[in-house]
Amino acid sequence: MTTRTAARNSLDQGRRRFMTGAAGFTFGVGLSVPALQFAAGEALAADAKNTVVNPWVSISTDGTVAIMSPASEMGQGSLTSLPLILAEELDADWSRVRIVPAPPIEKIYGNPGFNGLMYTAGSFSVNGYFTPLRKFGAQVRLVLLDNAARRWNVPVSELATEPGVVVHAASGRRLGYGEIAAFMDVPAVAPEITPEQLKKTSQFRLIGKDVPRVEVPTKVNGTAPYSIDAQVKGMVYAAVLRSPVEGGAPDKVDDKAARRIDGVLDVLRLPYGVAVLATEPWQAFQAKNALRVSWTSGGKAWGHSTGKARAAFTVAARDPARSGVSWEKVGNAPEAMSQAQVSLEAEYFCDYAYHAQMEPLNSVAAVSPSGDSVEIWCGTQSQSMAVNAAAEALGITVERVKFNDIMLGGGFGRRGHRDEEFVVESVLLSKASKRPVKVLWTREDDVRNGRFRPLYVQRLKAGLDASGRLVAWHHRVVCDQVLAFQDPVRYKMFKGNDGIALRGGELKTYDIPNRLCEGLLEDTGIRTSSLRGIGVGPTKFAIEAFLDEVAEKRGVDPVALRLELLKNSPRGKAVVEEAAKMADWGRKRDGRALGFAYIDYTGTQLAGIAEVSVERDSGRIRVHHFWCTIDPGIAIQPDNVVAQTESSIVSGLGLALTERITFANGEVQQKNFDDYPVPRMRDMPEMHIKLMPTDNHPTGAGQMATPLVAPAIANAVYRLTGVRIRENPMLPERVRQAMLDAHTRLA
Repeated sequence: MTTRTAARNSLDQGRRRFMTGAAGFTFGVGLSVPALQFAAGEALAADAKNTVVNPWVSISTDGTVAIMSPASEMGQGSLTSLPLILAEELDADWSRVRIVPAPPIEKIYGNPGFNGLMYTAGSFSVNGYFTPLRKFGAQVRLVLLDNAARRWNVPVSELATEPGVVVHAASGRRLGYGEIAAFMDVPAVAPEITPEQLKKTSQFRLIGKDVPRVEVPTKVNGTAPYSIDAQVKGMVYAAVLRSPVEGGAPDKVDDKAARRIDGVLDVLRLPYGVAVLATEPWQAFQAKNALRVSWTSGGKAWGHSTGKARAAFTVAARDPARSGVSWEKVGNAPEAMSQAQVSLEAEYFCDYAYHAQMEPLNSVAAVSPSGDSVEIWCGTQSQSMAVNAAAEALGITVERVKFNDIMLGGGFGRRGHRDEEFVVESVLLSKASKRPVKVLWTREDDVRNGRFRPLYVQRLKAGLDASGRLVAWHHRVVCDQVLAFQDPVRYKMFKGNDGIALRGGELKTYDIPNRLCEGLLEDTGIRTSSLRGIGVGPTKFAIEAFLDEVAEKRGVDPVALRLELLKNSPRGKAVVEEAAKMADWGRKRDGRALGFAYIDYTGTQLAGIAEVSVERDSGRIRVHHFWCTIDPGIAIQPDNVVAQTESSIVSGLGLALTERITFANGEVQQKNFDDYPVPRMRDMPEMHIKLMPTDNHPTGAGQMATPLVAPAIANAVYRLTGVRIRENPMLPERVRQAMLDAHTRLA
């Protein structure tokens, strides 16, 4: 089967007339629309004339409205939510909307929240595009109104719109958007749109309603095209044996057994591994496993082990002479701490963790015979990074890269690195073999050569005044650096302040007058990456669990302490109070206990409560219920926000209880899901999610609940057993040992 998707690097520019918009965007008439991959209703009429009003919208004479979607679809719903925002202000008839993946043109389709990169990450698609998309939709609507006013010779002020129709109430006349497209005159300059001209939330017809996601039907019937499904004429398959340690390179290669396997076409060296080309994927995998390779020991990661790293990070966290980069600095925490009447401190630990996305990495590349252009088929979280990495690998300009973007079977941060190594592999192997090449990673490849959330050791200290008020807070975060490895460009831009590793260490919502969060970032040579929840997962685990220790020290209820600290945040208080009400916080459970956590995740307000039990003999934790309240500001698709919150909780459950990567001599010790266990259906708690939207700017929902889970569970375990679990994941052996240690101390 051949999978064809719209090329995203260019639009066919036939006859056209350009004009410049207020934001510097190009408008035009007569540009043809690329083939549509998804549709909200009927297919486009083949004989319809298309009028492109701006680079985001094309209106056909049959009334179809095509809207570009700039974000990668990886299960989070952006393919629906972003066009929906534009359609709302355009007052489009959603049943006539068709969605087109946008080409990788950063100047037009880049996310303002990522400095113009086309990059889908951090639950920042709706946040970054919300206002620009509303303005683009409003501009198109105003152009439609102007054209109708001229046709009817009436003032624009007398006109209004209904979904897909311009209406003149005084005369009862109506013009469909398709009718207007037949005679539309697009002005030379895009009309200015002020905030006052945008709809009030009370006027929304689409936003805030449960509009079904457009790609779900194809997922249900099995026709949804994923990157791993892509087929290209003449394509061969490649599997790569990569150095087990970052920085290693092949030294001696014995490929005799690999070459004897039927279907093997060639064995090629790469700077960091050995590739096998074959006519079928399983032949390539078999041959890869038959290779015998010794490796050079370049790079810093050789000799790295989890135990040694934890010990070294702990020493750094405890060393007052070693200062780190300031992530948050408010007031004077050291001075306030020295004057505190009561102080307490604790250390928290988090293991390395793997993305475990359902679809392993893959990419197809077809380099031209001359080597000066390439066409790529892949799923990526950043169209910009994929195209730039391919161009750099070939030494060509990005205009010579034709990019076909396909849906991802999960990303979680794994498919958003500046070097996009799986894309580059396909490009280099296609160039070397003079044919299209599909690179496939097995699950074992993906685990062994993954890029991981770093290891964390965190030391927290709190100071209370004579009244018991929390007046000083000092948080030291020691972990492997992430941004320097994942995205050196942004690392340089942020001047060494690692926003992926340290995110969450800020406490902007809590009323603590003196706060210092500092990061000590270790260059261990380990491959690191953002992972769902980024640094917010480890940092909020430590913060929210430690706050329960503060509450115990003061002798106050943990929820009451959060409400006290949130006295200046009505939204924060609202989600906390509602979560406590939903879970019946004050009621005791037989053999179970509740634990609480609150998070302000870049403005999204969440509270979570876990109900747990503990098997005393084994140490196994079971989560029976999880209550969660979430205020993400304006909720574009409420049902999808709830679904994403449930998904986030599942991710958080695995990271809290079972998922960890360990290293020995620089090598990953895990291989597959048998020794990297992820949550199963039998592990799922009953989830109770309450969406509490407000009229605030959308702040994201895709990963916001993941960091809630671990501290809520840890706090519940303490309330049940009297034992603090300060490690993630909370493995049964760790819990059992902590209970034994507590029993020994009491004895």
